[in-house]
Amino acid sequence: MNDLKLFRVSDGRAVEVPGTAVALERHLQVLIERNMEVMLGIRFLASEYGTGPRHRGRIDSLGLDENGNPVIIEYKRANGKAVITQALSYLAWLRDHRHEFESLVKERLGAEAAGSVDWSDPRVVCVAGDFTPHDVNAVEEIERRIDLVSYRDFGDGLLALQVVASVAGPVSSARGSYELVDGPGAGGGRAAVKSVRQWYEESPQSLKDLYADLDALLVSYGDVRKEFQQHYIAYRRIRNVATVRFQPRRHTLVVTLKVDPATVELREGFTRDVGSIGCLGTGPLEVRIRSREDLARAGDLVRRSVEGC
Repeated sequence: MNDLKLFRVSDGRAVEVPGTAVALERHLQVLIERNMEVMLGIRFLASEYGTGPRHRGRIDSLGLDENGNPVIIEYKRANGKAVITQALSYLAWLRDHRHEFESLVKERLGAEAAGSVDWSDPRVVCVAGDFTPHDVNAVEEIERRIDLVSYRDFGDGLLALQVVASVAGPVSSARGSYELVDGPGAGGGRAAVKSVRQWYEESPQSLKDLYADLDALLVSYGDVRKEFQQHYIAYRRIRNVATVRFQPRRHTLVVTLKVDPATVELREGFTRDVGSIGCLGTGPLEVRIRSREDLARAGDLVRRSVEGC
């Protein structure tokens, strides 16, 4: 199914550059592990991680994605059939070893990252030279959160990645309920934090309608997929291109984009640089949309974020 083609153009004439699989599977793994955040939007944690006597295996790579979801990454140099089964078997280990995984995150990325791990929908990424239509049909039936990513090595330092299939997992109860966090509240020192689904449900119809227009714009790019996280809705290709939150009382959609704020003429109340202060989102540029006029103004920024990822 990998129909990705690369052409070298000279004097108006296009010549196809043949793509191949890498020589050794381990070379592919090492390359991606060294560049995982750039290539996949995933922070690397560990390589060849042992799963103990019960599961009897070694996970090729463990990571934490930009939404805080645990990720298992498995590689196959050529056909990806076997890698899917292997990766899914490790998913059971991951669900049974939450404390061990969080300890690893704390060791490698720090306490803040460990405290923000989102267990509502762990993710599997399978990277292989190719996948068949049967592979795609199989993962759609499995109903687990899984990405099939094919690659091509075009030589001269050119490596292409292509999402062949991306399946969202079942909506877990963690996403539809309040998340308890430390803080003052009626429940004995614990405060309830609403999920993005709840903020959406509490929004006035006019804000829901505005979001529907924004959603249509984002998914109009074809390969952009939507995923509900705990605090925001993520739109992504291989990496996030945008995240969306709701502020019903202010009738505002808060959107973060992967656009360099230094390249944007910032307007107070509409755009701001959040790269250095942090936010509930995964981009350095925040855009606040309150009307269809704002949405129209944001259209070019959305396009730049999608094309840049």
